[in-house]
Amino acid sequence: MTITSSMNAGVAGLNANASRLASISDNIANAGTYGYKRAETDFYAMVSAGSSGDKYSAGGVRATSTRLVNESGALTGTSNATDLSISGRGFIPVSADGENVSLATTGSFRMDATGTLVTEAGLTLMGWKAGPDGTVTAAARESMAALEPVKVGLNQFISNPTTRMSMSVNLPATATQPGAETKTFRQTMEYFDTTGTSSQLTASFTPVEATGTAASNQWTMELRDEASGEVKGSYLLTFDISATAGGTLSDVQNLSGAEYDEETGSIELDLGESTVAFNIGKYGSISGMTQLSDTYTPGSIEKNGSAIGSLTSVEVDDDGMVRAIYDQGFSRVIYQVPVVDVPNPNGLKSLNNQTYGLTNEAGAFYLWDAGTGPAGTIEGYTREESTTDIARELTSLIQTQHAYSSNAKIIQTVDEMLQETTNLKR
Repeated sequence: MTITSSMNAGVAGLNANASRLASISDNIANAGTYGYKRAETDFYAMVSAGSSGDKYSAGGVRATSTRLVNESGALTGTSNATDLSISGRGFIPVSADGENVSLATTGSFRMDATGTLVTEAGLTLMGWKAGPDGTVTAAARESMAALEPVKVGLNQFISNPTTRMSMSVNLPATATQPGAETKTFRQTMEYFDTTGTSSQLTASFTPVEATGTAASNQWTMELRDEASGEVKGSYLLTFDISATAGGTLSDVQNLSGAEYDEETGSIELDLGESTVAFNIGKYGSISGMTQLSDTYTPGSIEKNGSAIGSLTSVEVDDDGMVRAIYDQGFSRVIYQVPVVDVPNPNGLKSLNNQTYGLTNEAGAFYLWDAGTGPAGTIEGYTREESTTDIARELTSLIQTQHAYSSNAKIIQTVDEMLQETTNLKR
């Protein structure tokens, strides 16, 4: 009966608008919730199979609600280095139990009593652990199995051995002339071994005596490790005397020890348990070893490494590298946080605390390096704001209120019409 279908349509309208009101209420209530993704309720008309000819039977309306996970909120700055957000597409892997991984677009992570980075809601940041040298082993990108809680040693001490050194000194050209006094010049440089112990490397420069009337323009360089007393290498240095490259290195002949690499200008020295790239400059370079004038002048001496350091803070780069910062001024990668991407973010299952679970509707996930492929970068010192637009929600609230009242009026009208039909019997 068409009049009954009208009442059913009115009831369906009430239910649909009640659903829409619920999503609007959630959106408004979470307008200040970081990482909240607004919900949207859409209506779909239901057509009755009994409608034909001069009779129309109301089918009503059906409501479906969708969480718009693909929308991104504005990023706002904070003072905490491990407040993280995604700038662009993708999700941060988190876990409520340290094993099962869920997804989030933002989170305020801080170290707990065990040094694990967690939020106040108990969500743990997940990542791939780096080795002692700061490199991250390649892991399967279609699996979460290799991810583990990001944990920082609060009382962690670490050595920072020297791995590269560079030296540039000017040797006096007059010392290689005929009849010049043979004098050895020495330059001592500090380096740190794998235990954080300070040691020294001494470079000795002795001019090659001229055999004729012309200067030899050659020097013997000896590198001695003072910690072991061993000579690590001996080299014959020849300097250019041309008008265009005068005073620069033109040749390095290996007499003993590791070979000189003319492409890099370095000699790979074994100092303690470390291999140190000792750079003396390339051929023709004025930034390396030179032979000019009559004065020995130490130039720049640079090295990395430091004494043992203690942890002071943790930061996350935009490429997802979790770096431990030490009081000696160096840092080391301890974890890498990937960015998780799925083909259909709106198909994810909404969970508590602005997190999402994987579903078949979302599609197969992939773990990207932050900032590569479709994945966005991971931004520290930021939180993602709610995607709720208060003005839009209040406007929808007014529309929903009027629609609900109108559907209630339909039911009231049908009730009055049925009452008139009942009165026909009297």
